[in-house]
Amino acid sequence: MNDRSSTHATLLARLATGGDDAWTEFASQYGALIRGFARRRGFSDADCDDVLQDTLLALSKAMPAFKYDPSKGLFRSYLKTVVVHIVCRKSFQKGAPGRLEDVDAMTRTALGDSEVEQSWESQWRQYHQERAMRTIASEFNEQDVSAFEQYAVAGVEATHVASALGISVDQVYQAKSRITKRLSQIIAAQIQDEG
Repeated sequence: MNDRSSTHATLLARLATGGDDAWTEFASQYGALIRGFARRRGFSDADCDDVLQDTLLALSKAMPAFKYDPSKGLFRSYLKTVVVHIVCRKSFQKGAPGRLEDVDAMTRTALGDSEVEQSWESQWRQYHQERAMRTIASEFNEQDVSAFEQYAVAGVEATHVASALGISVDQVYQAKSRITKRLSQIIAAQIQDEG
């Protein structure tokens, strides 16, 4: 199922009923975000996988009673709270000083920490960009995508990109312009879809 096949609210409703396909879609959509945040907090790949699994487990317990109400806040804020709590608990289990009861206090402190917020927001932006680029890859030809990635993302000079791809410099600029515009549209739609 592709990223746009189900709205965010619909996916959350499907999670509440516990369908395996909904959990597979959720893990596919948000797994990289959750792992990436844990990695930014210094976790190993194996520990990042544990954070993802623990997050899915925590959500599976909470979702049957979960009622998505955008007026009460964004799902991404709820997800951040769950992930930060699990990261704090994992940090405690790995030897952070204190008692298990302190995990809630650690979570509250972490949620108010600007570095944690910045790390989550940075990972969230990366998540949206990666999702959008998958759509871009299906909507644009490979040469335009390559020109965009080399010129706009990697910072290679337009003349070098054009030469390597056998296209004109103007085509490199056009690819960047068209894809940048479409990326903005896709990301805006993804964010709107989140509620």
